[in-house]
Amino acid sequence: EIIWVSKSEIKRDAEELKRLGAELVDLGKNALDKIPLDADLRDAIELAQRIKMEGRRRQLQLIGKMLRQRDVEPIRQALDKLKNRHNQQVVLFHKLEHLRDRLIVEGDDAVAEVLTLWPHADRQQLRSLIRNAKKEKEGNKPPKSARQIFQYLRELAENEG
Repeated sequence: EIIWVSKSEIKRDAEELKRLGAELVDLGKNALDKIPLDADLRDAIELAQRIKMEGRRRQLQLIGKMLRQRDVEPIRQALDKLKNRHNQQVVLFHKLEHLRDRLIVEGDDAVAEVLTLWPHADRQQLRSLIRNAKKEKEGNKPPKSARQIFQYLRELAENEG
């Protein structure tokens, strides 16, 4: 049985692969290292990163053409994994910022919650940072201790997992 594919569908697929290529070009070197790319495709991407304006558009078309000749599923999966890791980190930072703000406002109740989340946390250090953060807030000083609380919470979260 022959499956007919419309010209429009072929164009949509080609455009989608060109967008995938543009995403790859926008990545940094460290992120590109984590994506399974063959040497030709990697060279084309690195060249596109150096080119400006019209030449870049033509290079993106070439990358799209190269992607049409390859299995792009592993590339898509690696790219999704990179994006997802970034999103998870943003969510974690928002949670830690919220917890830091609660620590400054609520004090000991929030400290107890932190100790249930991370039993190895240093209660004395945390309370000292909270006390300093409250003084800084009342004195309209820069939030040095609030930043230190966030850093401490981040260390606890990273050491946990």
